[in-house]
Amino acid sequence: MKTVGLPNTDERAGRRAGTLSAAVPAVRGGEGHTRAAIIRLLLEEGPITATAISTRLGLTPAGVRRHLDALIDSGQARASRSAPWQQKGRGRPAKQYQLTAAGRGQLGHAYDDLAGAAIRQLGEIGGDQAITEFARKRARTIVAGIEPLREHGPQIPSRAADEADPAGAEAETTAEAETTAEAETTAEAGMVAKAEEIAGALSDSGFAASTRKVGAGVQICQHHCPVSHVAEEFPQLCEAELEVFRELLGTHVQRLATIANGDCACTTHVPLTAVPAAGRTAQAKARAYTEPKTTSPSAVAQPATVGTNDDSGRSAE
Repeated sequence: MKTVGLPNTDERAGRRAGTLSAAVPAVRGGEGHTRAAIIRLLLEEGPITATAISTRLGLTPAGVRRHLDALIDSGQARASRSAPWQQKGRGRPAKQYQLTAAGRGQLGHAYDDLAGAAIRQLGEIGGDQAITEFARKRARTIVAGIEPLREHGPQIPSRAADEADPAGAEAETTAEAETTAEAETTAEAGMVAKAEEIAGALSDSGFAASTRKVGAGVQICQHHCPVSHVAEEFPQLCEAELEVFRELLGTHVQRLATIANGDCACTTHVPLTAVPAAGRTAQAKARAYTEPKTTSPSAVAQPATVGTNDDSGRSAE
């Protein structure tokens, strides 16, 4: 069963909203759609305040709190006080609301038992390698159609003529810096766009994914996991996702949290600065090891002096 991101203007978002409404426990008439919209915000933005929800959905704070109280009473949501650094203005910290594990369960973990049994049977027949291969194929199917990010490395001009033309060296260095800065900006934009493309594919598969810029990186946040109960037993599902992210983004990515481990979202950090993936790192080390290095006269290796004192002692004897 698919869940959704926040409402958009496109047709796909409309289909997702209808799917989430169907996953919400029966509530009378328009109440069900309102409840579904609130749950969607708790899912994707939680922890979030009642005031923020009312602003986003155009509802009265009192009406929002009534729905939140009902969700808390049913065990689907919980409230906590904002941290002092999150508080705006004076007074008591505002309450923030988020879904509980039971609330997430209402969004559909269809066929969990069947899926778990099938993967266990697969493991008995083919071993761990069969489970790993299944997880990889599943992850690649989710992002099918997304092309790997192409490298946008800056073209560095040759320095061969620097000594012959010192006057032009400074201008060339400035041009290099401008070229490098422009290339880095292009590469960052490409990385962010590719992360958003991956998040879109994940949302289409029920993960309610989004991206957000954090410091010198971008995070892919999966606010729902249709297979979290199965992933608790088979972490290969999470590992395969991460592997596919690395392949598509062409850089090392780091998993910060997972729903399967009890976190409120699966969060993957993607650095915007160049961090080579494992394969590229090995290639770079190989090149560095084999490429000749230019050394200054003062850096020419001197004869080894290890054991000199011992040798001198024996000579004196």
